[in-house]
Amino acid sequence: MQSLWMLAASLLFACMGVCVKLASSAHSAAEIVFWRSLLSFLFIYAYARSRGLPLTTPHWRFQLQRGVSGLLSLMLYFYGIVMLPLATAVTLNYTSPLFLALFLVVLAGHRPPLMLWVSLGLGFVGVILLLHPVFSGEHWLAGSLALGSGVLAGLAYYNVKELGALGESEWRTVLYFSGLSTVGAALWLVLSGEGFGAFALRDGIATLELLGVGGFATLAQLAMTRAYKRGRTFLSASLAYSTVVFASLFGALLWGERIGPDGWLAMALIAASGLLASHYSRAPSRGGKPA
Repeated sequence: MQSLWMLAASLLFACMGVCVKLASSAHSAAEIVFWRSLLSFLFIYAYARSRGLPLTTPHWRFQLQRGVSGLLSLMLYFYGIVMLPLATAVTLNYTSPLFLALFLVVLAGHRPPLMLWVSLGLGFVGVILLLHPVFSGEHWLAGSLALGSGVLAGLAYYNVKELGALGESEWRTVLYFSGLSTVGAALWLVLSGEGFGAFALRDGIATLELLGVGGFATLAQLAMTRAYKRGRTFLSASLAYSTVVFASLFGALLWGERIGPDGWLAMALIAASGLLASHYSRAPSRGGKPA
């Protein structure tokens, strides 16, 4: 039953990607990030207040690091979705387990087993294959930024693991991330010269697309949390890569995107390496508790 929750989360994340791509015709990436973050923040805040849960945290430094890295990753990811085939952007973002493994080695001093290095090697071969047609065309910058979203997402997940080891609640981490992302995206809008008019919702279709981004993202987070909390971690991580399959199907149906044999091979390598990295990087955190 729990595997169905992860499949549902994967489908919802792919639907979020579709809404991001659709909304980009009327809204900038900064606007999309702003509304996605604001809607998620309001939902989690209402939940916390209705339960009388405390909002303050003693771990504000890790929350700040998680929030900033997560915001930058989200910005780059949404930009990648707008500029690249949906499945390509999603797959590059899903390199995050590889970079999480590297951060655990570099920042936490973990001594990885040989299979973790094998998984990292497989993953980077997959990245090279996937980026080869991108770098040979006009989308090399978008491809680089989408890969950057995977790097920053890996750093954000490292901070999430540390927060979990310190006993921080999941909902509070999501609340702080959403709040910081809302403020950061608002500053981005002002500094980019889009002005306060960018905060206004426009016509009905564009508004529904933005609501779809926030709604699908929030539902996907809830489904994913339940899958990881009640299901088997490695099975959940395996099924998470079905987002790439759903994104490929949506891209083909809605925009006529096609993926060649090299692309499918690259995606398979990245998925396999991500699964291996998730499995072999589950080492103790600095607090001595399971990561």
